[in-house]
Amino acid sequence: MATIEQLMHANLLEVFNERDSERRRAAIVRVYAPGVRFSDPEETVEGHDALDAKAQKILDDAPGFVFTPGGPVQVSQDLGYLPWNFGPAGQPPVVHGVDIALVADGLITTVHTLLLTD
Repeated sequence: MATIEQLMHANLLEVFNERDSERRRAAIVRVYAPGVRFSDPEETVEGHDALDAKAQKILDDAPGFVFTPGGPVQVSQDLGYLPWNFGPAGQPPVVHGVDIALVADGLITTVHTLLLTD
């Protein structure tokens, strides 16, 4: 069973940073509960298919951008917190945010994404 730290990094790097749809879909099945809820300032989506579509839209809207961890994962019981950066590969990020996730039975059940302002 994956640790919360591993799940948080997989959420960021293997799902939301993955442009190959087959690899991303395999990660989604491995990382999230079937009824996962993902919320960001724009919307809330539920389930593997909707999460996959959300990740694809983010990537399509930002060609050449990559997500990188902005610090270490913090864990409290069943909750994980990971700051992240998003911007052109090899350049300073243009967006900073955090993912906060609840985990049950080794899978992410809920993810909240917050955008940070400087």
